[in-house]
Amino acid sequence: MFYLALASDYDGTLAEDGIVSDATLAAVEEFKETGRKFILVTGRELPDLKRVFPRLDVCDMVVAENGALLYVPATEEELPIAPPPPPEFVARLKEKEVTPLSVGHSIVATWEPHQDIVLETIKELGLELEIIFNKGAVMVLPSGVNKATGLAAALSQLKLSPHNVIGIGDAENDHAFLTACGLSVAVANALPAVKKTADLVTDGAGSAGVEELIGLLGEESRLPFLPRHNIVIGRMGEGREIAIAPQSVMLIAGSSGIGKSTLATALTEKMVEHRFQFLVFDPEGDYDRLENAVSVGDARTAPTKEQVLELLSETANNVVVNTLSLHLAERPAFFADLQSELASFRARTGRPHWLIVDEAHHLLPKARDGASLALSQDMPGMVLITVHPDSLSVDALRGVDVAVALGPQSDQVIGTLCAAVGANPPERLAPAPKNDVLFWQRESGDILVVTPISPKQVHERHTRKYAEGDLGEERSFYFRGPEGAMNLRAQNLMIFQQLAEGIDDATWDYHLREGHYSEWFRSAVKDEDLADEAAMIETDRSLAPQQSRHLMAEAIRKRYTAPAAALP
Repeated sequence: MFYLALASDYDGTLAEDGIVSDATLAAVEEFKETGRKFILVTGRELPDLKRVFPRLDVCDMVVAENGALLYVPATEEELPIAPPPPPEFVARLKEKEVTPLSVGHSIVATWEPHQDIVLETIKELGLELEIIFNKGAVMVLPSGVNKATGLAAALSQLKLSPHNVIGIGDAENDHAFLTACGLSVAVANALPAVKKTADLVTDGAGSAGVEELIGLLGEESRLPFLPRHNIVIGRMGEGREIAIAPQSVMLIAGSSGIGKSTLATALTEKMVEHRFQFLVFDPEGDYDRLENAVSVGDARTAPTKEQVLELLSETANNVVVNTLSLHLAERPAFFADLQSELASFRARTGRPHWLIVDEAHHLLPKARDGASLALSQDMPGMVLITVHPDSLSVDALRGVDVAVALGPQSDQVIGTLCAAVGANPPERLAPAPKNDVLFWQRESGDILVVTPISPKQVHERHTRKYAEGDLGEERSFYFRGPEGAMNLRAQNLMIFQQLAEGIDDATWDYHLREGHYSEWFRSAVKDEDLADEAAMIETDRSLAPQQSRHLMAEAIRKRYTAPAAALP
């Protein structure tokens, strides 16, 4: 389920002539049995609402007084979220014989045509109050207080995101909260302006429209996913935007160092713009300085499920799960365990809306085929990033519905994916031009050449990964010596320096003169500046072994292994 709550107006929507019918009440109770939340959003004052609708117990939260007061039926707790009306304002209206006049916790209400007197009084007293209209009703509240702000406060209490809420209403004062919801619905009897801005209009009027919507929620796939929620990933030559929907499972694949994590960083910025919550699984510490996110775990300390879920409980938190301290063999089990918890958390909250899995072949390797991952069903809104799509679990690949392939082997990436999911490869498949990517859609089978978006933040080199992590056997440096008599593995720069200090001069000089150090820095560590400096040391024949070791160590230290506080 993506939509986990229904927020409904009262008069003209849930209720007709102020009364909720037995049929509508039964529909709401049936809706609640699915585990979803029901929120009532009304301009009525609470005592009046209790009088006309004694079954407030079906509501998980009530937003009353047009957003000024929260009420929790389960505990009967009242939570004012706006100040009381100024006494002099109420007194002046009474002096001017404004009737009827109702005063709640924060709201002051009357009816047309008294709006002119009300506005005149606000100006006389120099108050920061505003008038909200609702089918002839005149409601006065502190500036900035409306049904949208009230719903936001209710969702904060319920730990839900507006993206996972459907709103339904009929009148002027419903505009604000409807547009704040992931899907806005107008009943058939709604004002024309409300219908015009709603995402969906029911065939039924009033409570019949509410019942109709609840019926649609029984088959959520019948409800539209809206383009305004899509995440733009790039543009085509003619300027057309290419985007993915929130329920997509996307693969980003290509050779190392060609922009996969840069694109992922840009996607997180788009997610923040849309107010989607995201979580990044970061096996190698590439995202520990990602903006708009909190990082859990580092090169020395493993993350825990409890830390991750606690942070995710707040809708404003985005999380990076850094598993650099875990051995490669431990990461798939950790991911599978956390993924199970996340599936349960998502079922309750709909969040995080997006999961970004970097180095996905480490976390979902082929060896786990047959495991109960169920990514396509339980984990929509997922981005899988890998250098080796052929090493990724076939279960995971089968859930992919869109793919972005980068680099000179981008056509091979698409071919591998098509073979894995049983799709026909596109005709005339060719690598993407430089600075572009191939975008593949499984449903249509189309291949598009797209210029990907770029992040606003600089995707910094994450020094901890290269200094202290495990680069894997393929990317490690091996001190073998001129005769190949040794096989000393340096899986990171810190180990490299330790081994460099202990090996004999002949071995050190052999690799130095062959240019192996600069080659490793360039190809495995992917640091052109360090590689260039190392190359200068390698070509300086005047340096004794101890001098070249010292200069090489200094070049590494100033970039990677200086104290954390000094790191860029």
